[in-house]
Amino acid sequence: MFRGLVGTIVLVWLLIGVLAAWQRDYFHTGQTNCATAGQIGLTALAGPLNYAGVNPKVVNCRLPEPSAMSSVAHV
Repeated sequence: MFRGLVGTIVLVWLLIGVLAAWQRDYFHTGQTNCATAGQIGLTALAGPLNYAGVNPKVVNCRLPEPSAMSSVAHV
């Protein structure tokens, strides 16, 4: 019973965050980069806090680079 309630609260929280991202036109900008994806994710995680003045921003987003190590294992 308690798990269902918590799950419902989390789902509603995230849906409110996605609604805030949609209202800010994050899905219609046409940019597909790390910063845009991060901003949408942070806005969704902030949920109802977006309507209390929280406006998460992702300015500088760097993805990890693959290492220069050889993929061949030496036995």
